Amino acid sequence: MLNMDKITHYQSLIKKILLEYEKLSSQVTDPDIDETLIFDDLRSQYLWFNIGWKNGERVKAISVYVRIKNDKIWIEEDWTEEGIANELLRGDVPKEDIVLAFYDAETRKHTDFEIA
Repeated sequence: MLNMDKITHYQSLIKKILLEYEKLSSQVTDPDIDETLIFDDLRSQYLWFNIGWKNGERVKAISVYVRIKNDKIWIEEDWTEEGIANELLRGDVPKEDIVLAFYDAETRKHTDFEIA
């Protein structure tokens, strides 16, 4: 797969997964908390987060933050139950193209995924 074809495929797959997550989550969410998706194809950054107010307290939490860097998918934050890495694998992304960036480099050596 050519580099740009690969990047475009990864971008589409990430967006599809996040849209599915957001759709499932919106069925059980708090009406005071907004679930927000931000897709930036130009910079290959994808964010799913919650923002709002609950009991007088500000709520702002990242559920998933993924970016494409050096032709690999870097998972910077992932608070999903199953993990977006597993969804990416089911979308035919090879393990060597997935970086669990929420772990430090030393810990990444002990995973089945790419170190960097």
